[in-house]
Amino acid sequence: MKAFTVAIFLLLFMHQTVAANGRSDQTTVIKTLGANILLPCWNTAINVTPSFTGWMKNGQFIIGRNHSIILTPSSEGHLTIQNNQSLYINGLALSDEGTYLCDSLPHDNKTQTSLTLRIVSGPENGITDIHPATTLSNGTLVVHRGSTVLFNCSSWSYPSQSLSWGFQGVASSNDSLTAGSGSWLDFRIEDIQPTAQGNYSCRAQNSVSQKAVDWSRELLVYYSPEKQPECQWKVWKNLSHVQFNCSWFGGYPSPTLLWGEKHQEPARQGNQVAGQLMESEVTDSLVVNLNRSLLFDGQTLKCDGHHPMISAEDEKFCSFTLKSPYPEGEPLVTALEGTNITLTCTESSSRPPALTTWQRTAQQEDVVPSPKYVLSEQGPTFTLTIVNVAKQDEGLYFCRSENPLMVRELEIYLTVTTSSQYTGAIIGIFLALLVVGSGIVIAKTIYSSRDRICLGNGCERMEEERGDVLSLVESDEEEVFHQAVPRLPPLPLTNGHNTTLVQIHRISSNDHEDEEIVEHPLQLETTDMEELVTF
Repeated sequence: MKAFTVAIFLLLFMHQTVAANGRSDQTTVIKTLGANILLPCWNTAINVTPSFTGWMKNGQFIIGRNHSIILTPSSEGHLTIQNNQSLYINGLALSDEGTYLCDSLPHDNKTQTSLTLRIVSGPENGITDIHPATTLSNGTLVVHRGSTVLFNCSSWSYPSQSLSWGFQGVASSNDSLTAGSGSWLDFRIEDIQPTAQGNYSCRAQNSVSQKAVDWSRELLVYYSPEKQPECQWKVWKNLSHVQFNCSWFGGYPSPTLLWGEKHQEPARQGNQVAGQLMESEVTDSLVVNLNRSLLFDGQTLKCDGHHPMISAEDEKFCSFTLKSPYPEGEPLVTALEGTNITLTCTESSSRPPALTTWQRTAQQEDVVPSPKYVLSEQGPTFTLTIVNVAKQDEGLYFCRSENPLMVRELEIYLTVTTSSQYTGAIIGIFLALLVVGSGIVIAKTIYSSRDRICLGNGCERMEEERGDVLSLVESDEEEVFHQAVPRLPPLPLTNGHNTTLVQIHRISSNDHEDEEIVEHPLQLETTDMEELVTF
């Protein structure tokens, strides 16, 4: 009862003191929610041990102490007055926020000092959400190039806060994207590109304590190469070794490249099946070195490309089939002494392309370019021009093609002839043409006069084959004519010559029996009548 009375008295006394002075100084103290605080009492008389101390909050009495009774400070209580009149608050709550004033008996009538306690909390419980995105094992987010990405940040802070989004790319400093107040802040990026790849941070700052907290997320923009992988080769000075390179640039991150061998499946012709895997690596360019012992004609080498942005069904690859060289040309060449001759060789089938050179003689000596030997190359055609050919240039020449698979040679034999040899050949050709032409003319002439030419008894056979025979019979052949042949009267002159008639007897071709005599008037031109009618 006594303690209660003292407390009431102290409360009234403090009100009167503040009203009498009319002055009050104020100090602001900021403390984090849940922390402990000790509020000092500045209104105590100097060098005087007070008998009573009291504390008020927002004009309301909250706690007092009679110093004649020794009290042990306790941390268990929420409010405790210490021996030096300070107020100890254990575990600040939002309800502890306010203006505190203390006084003691006896008290100092000077200006009283009040304490304003402000409770702050946060920023905390920050959340950053970036979607749609895929989270990698290390927490990095991945989005697809060209997609629309939403960014959202939320946080709790007491009594208030400000939020902002910032971006730091590879080639840029920290740029501010957007800012605002409240519990959350969002924005979006449409058609996101690789330049938007970097660290995105959300910054929350308490508006009272100015405490700031940042939450950052790394964002990667993935995109696949637009083209197919590209296969190339490089042949070393030692042609039995070759370097195959597979490159696939233009994507992020780097793809996985695999060099392997493909071959035809024997059971079903035309089906390509995977062969031996030669090399595999996550890189934009994969190199594999092979020697001749691992290569063969018709072998197919393939480079497969895999990227996180491309499905497994969408196959990306490049390949080529190895082919051995096959030089082609004329194996026999003839040249006239003193002229120029060009030997030609074509090689276009090899893969990788073969190195083609010229060699001569059985020892296969390399042909070196000189005024005597002119070497040229035009596409797949290789030529060797020998200037002013001499007899000693006659012999073997080799067109030698070599690639990492094998070596093949085209053998060419050059024959050198002199001008006399050519003269004899020309004369021989002329004589042959002359003989042939003469024979043709003679044969044609004989054929056109075949009815006037008789060889041996050929004419008799010809007359036998014909049905009509002209017979001139003497008068004394009584077997045929039993009467004298009457003399025919002369006919008028024709063209200045006398004519007469003769009898034509048709003789049967079988036994010359059954003679049928048909008289035909036949005009004969003659200059002497008696020679024609005398038999």
